[in-house]
Amino acid sequence: MISRLRGTLLPRDVGLDMEVGGGSVEIATAGGVVYRVEVPRTVAERLPKPGFEVELRIHHLMREDGATLYGFLDPTERVLFATLLTAPGVGGKVALSLLSTMPAARLARAIEERDLAMLAQAPGVGKRMAEKLAVALSDKVAALEITVTTRGDDGPERISESQAAVRALVALGMPLDRADAAVQRVLEENPGASSDELLRKALAQR
Repeated sequence: MISRLRGTLLPRDVGLDMEVGGGSVEIATAGGVVYRVEVPRTVAERLPKPGFEVELRIHHLMREDGATLYGFLDPTERVLFATLLTAPGVGGKVALSLLSTMPAARLARAIEERDLAMLAQAPGVGKRMAEKLAVALSDKVAALEITVTTRGDDGPERISESQAAVRALVALGMPLDRADAAVQRVLEENPGASSDELLRKALAQR
């Protein structure tokens, strides 16, 4: 069972662009073996450029029809991915989609608070699946104690403000992944911003 994978990140083949729900990357090890690893979009955006070394934490999913490697940059992402797989009807594709739509800590909070609207934004996850996730995993995810680290002393409040801004952007028609990225950019420059200010500044980026 593979737990970690270290090697050189290879250029993507033509036509294999990263999709909204995640995609594949290839890593060449020092021994010359090339592994294909499925990663969430939120991980792919933080990877180094091709040609540089990278180390991924691996969830090795075994099935009757074969095995798939899923890669993450920190243990929190991998643990949350494994937890998602324990929910009824959730396979690797859905779990990858959820972690592609929002960062692990934000996803964990959405599950804990049973935020069905937020969960249903992930491709392949409708209202019914969101409800199953919330019921099956809210207590499990709460026990993981996954937190978001942001600048400022009022971390939990900042998360609530940012979530409100993201929801407002989504309600205005912005895709969830773009809304989340826009709010995070504003937070980096304005860590004490209210949800209204976050929304206004995020909209100004469009």
